[in-house]
Amino acid sequence: MDELKKLQLVFQTLSDYNRLVIIRTICDKECPVGELVKATNLSQPLVSHHLKVLKDNGVLETKRVGPFIYYYLRDVKILYAINLFIELFENSEIKQNTSSRFCPEWIINNFKTKI
Repeated sequence: MDELKKLQLVFQTLSDYNRLVIIRTICDKECPVGELVKATNLSQPLVSHHLKVLKDNGVLETKRVGPFIYYYLRDVKILYAINLFIELFENSEIKQNTSSRFCPEWIINNFKTKI
């Protein structure tokens, strides 16, 4: 697949508000569906749909623990990329609720030391 097509797919995957809420919820921990339903106030089928999209497009991975499936970020660098976009648009007209970081500061600091 062409690089630009892959990038388009990533942006389409991340362009949904509910998916971003899910990513922020699991940014530093693994979560089962039930916990994500509570955190997002969405129905279980809708959360499951968004999780499938995120997993199918390489953002999330899963692991089974007993009867539960836990979701986690495949690569936490996605959080760094999201924060870069937040910073990019902080001073623009389209700023909406970007006064706080997308994920805990320790994650961002961890990336800065590796990059």
